[in-house]
Amino acid sequence: MKIAVLKEQADGERRVSATPETVKKFIALGATLAVEVGAGEAASIADAAYSDAGASIGDRAATLAGADIVLGVQGPDPISLDGVTPGAWIVASLNPFAERARVEAYAAAGYEALAMEFMPRITRAQSMDILSSQSNLSGYKAVLDAAAEYGRAFPMMMTAAGTISAAKAFVMGVGVAGLQAIATARRLGAQVSATDVRAATREQIQSLGAKPIFVENVAGIEGEGTGGYAGEMSPEYQAAQAELVSGHIAKQDIVITTALIPGRAAPRLISAAQVASMKPGSVIVDLAVEQGGNVEGSVAGEVVVVNGVKIVGHRNVPSRLAADASALFSRNLYNFLNAFWDKEAGRPVLDAEIGDAIRLTQGGKIVNPRLLT
Repeated sequence: MKIAVLKEQADGERRVSATPETVKKFIALGATLAVEVGAGEAASIADAAYSDAGASIGDRAATLAGADIVLGVQGPDPISLDGVTPGAWIVASLNPFAERARVEAYAAAGYEALAMEFMPRITRAQSMDILSSQSNLSGYKAVLDAAAEYGRAFPMMMTAAGTISAAKAFVMGVGVAGLQAIATARRLGAQVSATDVRAATREQIQSLGAKPIFVENVAGIEGEGTGGYAGEMSPEYQAAQAELVSGHIAKQDIVITTALIPGRAAPRLISAAQVASMKPGSVIVDLAVEQGGNVEGSVAGEVVVVNGVKIVGHRNVPSRLAADASALFSRNLYNFLNAFWDKEAGRPVLDAEIGDAIRLTQGGKIVNPRLLT
């Protein structure tokens, strides 16, 4: 069983899908590891570290030759996969809804594409969940990005020259990224509030020492939506939330938006009028900018200034913490393959619950129900 680790080709992608730590663990299972030259360079991992862990280092052709499993952070271009074993697994974040043509190309080439972002959010799969591990870092980095753009201090400071008030930070969307953003902003000394359409998140917000901001007397979502995400809300709730947020957001110094709906454009949370209501020097960080954005006026890959308010729209935020993001992502991949490793077969054998959830292609066809509806 040969596992290939590729150097990422997507613009701005600094992560890598295996580290020396996980290479050693895969070899202990009985696999052989081949790593493309420079695969870990952007994540501060030298080729020598992979060699010392037991992997072979070579160019892309040598790395892929005879590979049974190809690991990636983002899905590799099917054209660049010549030499892998027929029926090889492609294990990565494959962005199936936005990259349908690539999924179709995997099917046509006979690969079995496994989308790690489709991992079901069940207890036994928590250690395999790339969305959670990467979102956790995104929430942390969003606060640091806000602090870097904000021209003032976060904590209250009492000095002989007078008192500096604490920054007011508002987190919209209390999933994994939102919770980490709340915790990080609190650690930096900000006065933090947060909101979500899921009523069940109120206690989570309070447990982190933040103030919950919720629409009252209009029904929201009581628990988690599909896969732990919120679903779309009724027009009545959307109108009530917009009114509540408008009054609150005008008083904030920092706003971080994290709301996503799988397979759909990100919901619009902040309008241009609400941006205009904020004080000059305020900062908004839109973590959903690559899915269309939560903020009107946000631009993917740019920091724009609107009426004196900075709107931060960095792409691929986890990659901005490449070393830690790679460590967590690679452990997710190892935990996944290790959980299904069959010693007698010398390879992983998937069960129906997880296999059917993440498998996009098999036998030359697209087979995932989420892509067939």
